[in-house]
Amino acid sequence: MVRMVDLSAYRRLIHREWHARLRTASGSETTYHRRWPVWQHISPNQWYDWRWQWQHRLRSIHDLIRTGILPEHDGRLDSTVRRYPMLISPYYAVLMDLKDARDPIRRQAVPDVAESRSTALDPDPLDEARLEAVPGLIHRYPDRALLLVTNVCTTFCRHCFRKRILSRARVPTAVRNLSEIVHYIARHPEIRDVILSGGDPLILPSRVLARILHRLREIPHVEVIRIGTRVPVTLPMRIADPTLLRILDRYSPIWILTHFNHPREITLEAEAAVRLLLRVGAPVLNQTVLLHGINDRVCTMRTLLRRLIRIGVKPYYLHHPDPVDGTAHFRCTLEEGIAIMEGLRGHISGIAIPTYVVDLPGGGGKVPIQPEYIVRRGTDSWILRNHRGEQFLYPNCPERSGHPIVSSAPFPDRRVSVHTKS
Repeated sequence: MVRMVDLSAYRRLIHREWHARLRTASGSETTYHRRWPVWQHISPNQWYDWRWQWQHRLRSIHDLIRTGILPEHDGRLDSTVRRYPMLISPYYAVLMDLKDARDPIRRQAVPDVAESRSTALDPDPLDEARLEAVPGLIHRYPDRALLLVTNVCTTFCRHCFRKRILSRARVPTAVRNLSEIVHYIARHPEIRDVILSGGDPLILPSRVLARILHRLREIPHVEVIRIGTRVPVTLPMRIADPTLLRILDRYSPIWILTHFNHPREITLEAEAAVRLLLRVGAPVLNQTVLLHGINDRVCTMRTLLRRLIRIGVKPYYLHHPDPVDGTAHFRCTLEEGIAIMEGLRGHISGIAIPTYVVDLPGGGGKVPIQPEYIVRRGTDSWILRNHRGEQFLYPNCPERSGHPIVSSAPFPDRRVSVHTKS
């Protein structure tokens, strides 16, 4: 059952969780953008208006030069941008360090000639096109379906695994085919979980988003609705919209799957946006992508995960980067990913540790990849190791097998070295 709540309640919530928080934080309203000459004249009211941010996204190489992100025109980037379009919100742009060409925020948003050199990979390695049951709906797992509601984002991530749809003028979306999609889901009672993705669903006009959620909530067997969005990271002021909050609250619970990749993305604005989502009953989970040169160090990943937990975001997945056309320079090895997981277990809280997953090519689905803590399996007992490399004898349920209980004992002389990147 949906709830109807006065819009003024959400305005009061925004004042308490957004405006008040930013005003009380030292210098928060005069910090990032005032350091950039191109935006020095922009008032805080304009800067924190998501519509202003949307209208002033950086779209071209000229915009990168005008804002100082690029010192001069690099003709090699022209073909890259033609193949893989560029969009960057002003908010996300000012998180970059202009003096550092390898800045992790910059590398996620600014086109790189390396994209044009890594086009031998598959543009659709997960075989999503084949798995489209109807245009705009991907039915890969029996109990869940994914809706591609748009091919637009606030910022186009250079590592995006759907780069193929960003370069097309028009794509089949769930918005244009909503009736057909709803009919398909209604005829498949095994579908209990629906994910809105794209593109970024939270940039849809509020009335369109409300219409999609309303139609889904009318289907009795749809129990879970999720929204995959990077808005809390790249345009957090969009969350501070009373109409959007009312929609999320009305069709609650809506699970938010967001996408923080680096500790510097967790700003006061991002934290305030998360607080608003939590206050309207939208749990926030995070899906980080393991990216070479951005977060492929244990210390960086630990910091990111700790900060996520601090602001109320549960780390959900650590995605191994998909072998997508134009993204080879971001890819890490599976050994590097396992080493990072080794550096997390036992060193940070268990609630901060995501599941490291690989999305199998050809639509095979996600599989977890974890460090091996099983040293040896036996009928009566197993030998297991801990995060320090110490090995322990663990009884394999002897009370059911009829064998005597063997107490656990450490074997310090058979320690296993733990290798991590620091």
